[in-house]
Amino acid sequence: MIFLISVWRELAGLFVDNGALALAIVAVVLLAGILATLMPDIPLAAGAILLFGCLGVLFSNALRVGHR
Repeated sequence: MIFLISVWRELAGLFVDNGALALAIVAVVLLAGILATLMPDIPLAAGAILLFGCLGVLFSNALRVGHR
């Protein structure tokens, strides 16, 4: 049983190693989803939010981790 718990923790750690990064990506995806729902005639706007938002979050996280 302890083995299964440790395997589960390791697996979860693969996806959510940095909680702040995961929350920021979820926020960007939610923002893009809301924009796509409110403005369905402009799908490129939601795509741009996804692209630049995720890149911005990744870049800022890399800078923050690099300064440690």
